Amino acid sequence: MLEILTTEQMYDADRKTIEAGTPGDVLMENAGLAVVDEITSRWSPRSATVLCGPGNNGGDGFVIARLLRNAGWPVRLGLLCDVDKLTGDAARNAKRWDGAVERLSPALLVGAELIVDCLFGAGLARPIDGEVADLVHTVNAGNVPLIAVDVPTGVDGNTGEIRGVAIKANLTVTFCRAKPGHYLLPGRVLCGELVIRDIGIADQTVRDIRPTLMRNDPACWRAGIHWPDLDGHKYHRGHLLAVGGATMTGATRLVARAARRVGAGLLTVVAEPAALPVYASDSPGIMTAPIANLDELLKDCRHNAVVIGPGFGIGDETRSRIIQLLHYCRCTVLDADALTSFSEQPSTLFFAIQGPTVLTPHEGEFARLFPDIEGDKLTRARAAAKRSGATVLIKGADTVIAAPDGRAAISVINAPWLATAGSGDVLSGIIGGLMAQGMDMFDAACMAVWLHAHAGADIGPGLIAEDIPKHLPVLLGELWRSLPK
Repeated sequence: MLEILTTEQMYDADRKTIEAGTPGDVLMENAGLAVVDEITSRWSPRSATVLCGPGNNGGDGFVIARLLRNAGWPVRLGLLCDVDKLTGDAARNAKRWDGAVERLSPALLVGAELIVDCLFGAGLARPIDGEVADLVHTVNAGNVPLIAVDVPTGVDGNTGEIRGVAIKANLTVTFCRAKPGHYLLPGRVLCGELVIRDIGIADQTVRDIRPTLMRNDPACWRAGIHWPDLDGHKYHRGHLLAVGGATMTGATRLVARAARRVGAGLLTVVAEPAALPVYASDSPGIMTAPIANLDELLKDCRHNAVVIGPGFGIGDETRSRIIQLLHYCRCTVLDADALTSFSEQPSTLFFAIQGPTVLTPHEGEFARLFPDIEGDKLTRARAAAKRSGATVLIKGADTVIAAPDGRAAISVINAPWLATAGSGDVLSGIIGGLMAQGMDMFDAACMAVWLHAHAGADIGPGLIAEDIPKHLPVLLGELWRSLPK
């Protein structure tokens, strides 16, 4: 279930399934069964209130209420509209509920020990306001388990953004595949624990829709890893050039450590002569070269990848160096100062990008480089990738990676400990090290984000950037051992 479907694609999957012979009320019954299974596996019977809206999400609520009551739970059901306004499968399931249908109001919450949110699904058309907004505030102020069906009410399923106000769930149960709003902030936080349940929509139906958005997972890029051959040597594993600053040397030293740990065969730090002893003393395994030799180094095709930006400085020299190296079409990672240096003339950078290039901005750097691109994170990343011709990786708790051809992935690993100085420099080094070994730029960015996030989650409290490269062999070993033998 790695594919992520937009709300429109999910509607399409429902429609295709129904056209293939599965009745819609069977899908609705299966959805209700899945939610009740998740609820009863976590909580003992208690007084439950099911909040139903006017559409199919509300229809799910009628199924859930009926099944919970059949399991011995006391259940109250509130409906946003009159029962006779329901249509289709929702109306059919309302008729199967022989309990009371109460008017939706805060009074429904009195005595509730568990609340099921079936007000609106992922395709919410307008902001939550008025009485429903008041109800949402009351629900959120309570201290009882809150289960959202599909997405929490008020969360846009395509963007994760809040439409007016939104319910904060402990558990969200969705069906077939996740939607972007389950993983993009703030929706990701509001969903609580996310469970994806099968309700009878075939995998082939999903494949026929041709989704281009995925959860970032090894299954997506494992086949593209260039593991060393038994008869290989270091020159087969690439030679990365890390272009370093004259004074802010720590950033490029972190780049170098990460790139070597992830498997780059050789690494040369290129910097001003006065700074080279600092770089050379950091690790005996790196080589150094004066920046005046950068052009000669790039003429040697064995130097097949470059990372530039971390700690390099902002200004004309940075821009000229980047234009110089992009001319050689090497695998390139541009981060930090490399991005900010083009904030006033981004089109110059995009015109110069000819080879495989990855841009790794955080939100501030992105806004400076793409000031006119707006929207949710996924939309912005895709637009930026298409414009620049590069793979664009917007960093954050919900990191998005987008390729120029429209493919995209969202990181779903929770690793708040990565919010520390130097963490982004390590990420750039991992990407550069993977690209030096011959990995596709989009796959390299995705794998690097996965390694980076897993290291952050594994190490946990107390993490500093220097810890991440040390943990990479553990994660790489796990990936290696998971290969078919």
